[in-house]
Amino acid sequence: MMEKKKTEVVIVGAGLAGLATAACLTMHAIPHVILEREDCIASLWHKKSYDRLHLHLAKQFCQLPHLPHPSSCPTFMSKNHFITYINDYVACFNLCPRLRCEVESAFFDDEDGKWQVVVRNLETGEVEEYVARFVVVATGENDKAVVPEFPGIESFPGEVIHSMDYRNGSKYKGKDVLVVGCGNSGMEIALDLSNFGAKATIVVRNELHVVPRELLFWIMLLRKFLPIYLLDALLLFLCYFKYGDTAKYGIQRPKQGPLHLKETTPIYPVIDVGTFQKIKSGHIQVLPSVKSIKGNNVRFKNEISHQFDAIILATGYKSSAKEWLKGDDYLIGEDGISKQKFPNHWKGRHGLYCAGLVRKGIYGLANDAEKIANDINTLLKDDDAKKMN
Repeated sequence: MMEKKKTEVVIVGAGLAGLATAACLTMHAIPHVILEREDCIASLWHKKSYDRLHLHLAKQFCQLPHLPHPSSCPTFMSKNHFITYINDYVACFNLCPRLRCEVESAFFDDEDGKWQVVVRNLETGEVEEYVARFVVVATGENDKAVVPEFPGIESFPGEVIHSMDYRNGSKYKGKDVLVVGCGNSGMEIALDLSNFGAKATIVVRNELHVVPRELLFWIMLLRKFLPIYLLDALLLFLCYFKYGDTAKYGIQRPKQGPLHLKETTPIYPVIDVGTFQKIKSGHIQVLPSVKSIKGNNVRFKNEISHQFDAIILATGYKSSAKEWLKGDDYLIGEDGISKQKFPNHWKGRHGLYCAGLVRKGIYGLANDAEKIANDINTLLKDDDAKKMN
């Protein structure tokens, strides 16, 4: 019979949300284990991000609990700066995730009143089981790459990669490259390609807000003092002053403001670090959605066709939590994101929690981690008080 390992809390995922939750539990001296499928912590940062990546928000909005960024760090930290911070965070709290351990299932045992978590060691193939009072889903919104299918994509002779495999544009110099996806990653990858001498084209399918990074920083500082509708009005006025009418360049703005959309929907504004100037100058072309592909030739929704040497899919990620989490119909939806509304999105039933699954970025997951650890600490203290009585 398989030996069952006991602990108070099982954290699934050693990304930022899982590490933050573990650090907060450590502050309360609560026993826990972190299970991570990959062979490193924060694999999205260590292994799946492009070289020129910088934090799109100022560092004070991008720090984990109980360890602020050093004053010597730049306001908008580079990828390497932030990875150093993550590694220092793990060392500071002596966190020891179990790497290459994939959770195959987790379910609540009504009879035992505990969570049963079945884990496969990807190095040895062995299966083990954890029994815990609490489970924290911290696998993140960016757990599994989304790879769309286009008619005829199998006939394309050039390279087709997801953005997680893109590092820089050095090998694309002089080539025609299509970037599918107009979020922050897609826009910045198009800029990087252009800076390396590639002829970049970006697909913009939906309406979106483009806002300058430095301007958004000041607007967020005012968030404590002014309502969102006023900040949106100010932000859009300043954006128009800087960019003019973005629709002339193929980018339609939504009717609702960028901050309102960020608060009420999964839609983030695109934080501009130079891409739009390249679009205005014609160095980066904007086209609508892909209709079909035949060989090197790509046809778009407006019936324009172009030939490309490579395609980069900046089409994002999704959560895979529902693939292994069994029996929960309250906290996590079929899309792997919390079904509950902010700010009560982090707590489920029977000791189930989630961190970083409500599209609030690093600032949001840090808050989730603290709330989860404090709640677990209160419940354990209540248990101890009952036992003493």
